[in-house]
Amino acid sequence: MIEWQADRPRWEQIADVIRGRIADGTYPPRTRVPSVQQLVADYGVAVDTAQKVLTRLRDEGVVYTVRGLGSFVADSPRT
Repeated sequence: MIEWQADRPRWEQIADVIRGRIADGTYPPRTRVPSVQQLVADYGVAVDTAQKVLTRLRDEGVVYTVRGLGSFVADSPRT
């Protein structure tokens, strides 16, 4: 579990964790990152919060989403 920082939104903190895992190789390119449902279960956040995490990472070019399959680390993620 993560120790939440009161001065930052939770979605930003979760996105930071995923970016860190991409940077350290836990999630290599073209591998799946946790789904919305998995983020909800792992971090105890609302579905909207989990969706915002993946939306932001996708907007940043860190992950891409394949409809029906999930979200994956981009080949050259900008972490």
